[in-house]
Amino acid sequence: MTRVALCQIPISHDPKTNLEAAREALAEARDAELAVFPEATLTRFGRGVTETAEPLDGPFVTGLADAAREFRTAVIAGTFEPGDGRVRNTAVAISEEGELKAAYRKIHLFDSFGARESDLVVAGDAPGVVELAGLRVGLITCYDVRFPELARALVDAGADTFAVIAAWGSGPMKEEHWATLVRARAIENTTWTVAVGQAPNPSASDGFGVGRSMLVDPLGVVRHDLGPGRAVRTVEIDQAFGAEVRATVPSLLHRRPDIFSRPPGEAAPGS
Repeated sequence: MTRVALCQIPISHDPKTNLEAAREALAEARDAELAVFPEATLTRFGRGVTETAEPLDGPFVTGLADAAREFRTAVIAGTFEPGDGRVRNTAVAISEEGELKAAYRKIHLFDSFGARESDLVVAGDAPGVVELAGLRVGLITCYDVRFPELARALVDAGADTFAVIAAWGSGPMKEEHWATLVRARAIENTTWTVAVGQAPNPSASDGFGVGRSMLVDPLGVVRHDLGPGRAVRTVEIDQAFGAEVRATVPSLLHRRPDIFSRPPGEAAPGS
């Protein structure tokens, strides 16, 4: 069993406030081996991210690393790295010793539902899998969850668990999309999925953060759903159950790369 804390916290525009909120959540989850925080834990989305973004050796990620070391808990959280006029939407993975183990830059940008994330953010170009707390965690950020090919690439790279971090936007049917997509990625890859979103912030009017953080098992069963509002909950991932599901439902072994990995228009051998 691996104990994982779902840290569904509200996010403000002030990184110092958010770092303190993260420390408080870690203190609540002292028995967790891994704590997962939302996308954009550094600061709320908006044009101010270009001024608020920090390098990975800046005070926010350094502060998270100090907290991970203090509480002996590995951490996954979202931050923004500065760039040339725009930023990178980055998920950092920090070990319980406070070592930065991975930095995944969001590949799919939220140019949808009237939003234009690409106006502020440069897209990443490489999937990220990291070993934390005995898990091989594939990193997925918010809009990424709509792209099954990313999750499949993470499984191919050895992921046995997905961490989906989000600042999911509110709106008609949006919560249904979130819950359905998270479960779909778990089912089609027979993979434990830890999905953590921002809690709603009553002082913000941008609509980001609907809560609904979840632990979904490899059969797609929602083991925990935090609902709306701030919540910190420690849950358990049973790797033995994951192996049992993959043996019972060996869909990953039944894939047909001989058909679906061919370039479009290329005929099958012998056809």
